[in-house]
Amino acid sequence: MTTTLATHRMSALADALVAEDHAEDTGWLDTLDRMTCSEHRRWIHECLHSAVHAGFRRCRPCRRELAVVTDEVTGTVTLHCPGCHRGPRSRTDAQLVSACTASMFAARRAA
Repeated sequence: MTTTLATHRMSALADALVAEDHAEDTGWLDTLDRMTCSEHRRWIHECLHSAVHAGFRRCRPCRRELAVVTDEVTGTVTLHCPGCHRGPRSRTDAQLVSACTASMFAARRAA
């Protein structure tokens, strides 16, 4: 990756972080709708698997942590419970999948 391209990518991420931090702080953006992670300062699809985000990824029936698979080639995000094998069903699950998908496309646009 060239320095110019890397700088552009970092700038796009930094701009998105600042905009989303401000939107969240002023009540215009829900935490689960962010494309960026305020904790890790990365695109959300790059860190949703982190233990920090595990509280948002719970299977209600069996209380296990949902596994996250992000495929940047196809642009898909999948949540899966290793216990009961259910997929995303709740509004929170849908928000996380949507935010991760948007995050992948935003990161790709910045490339």
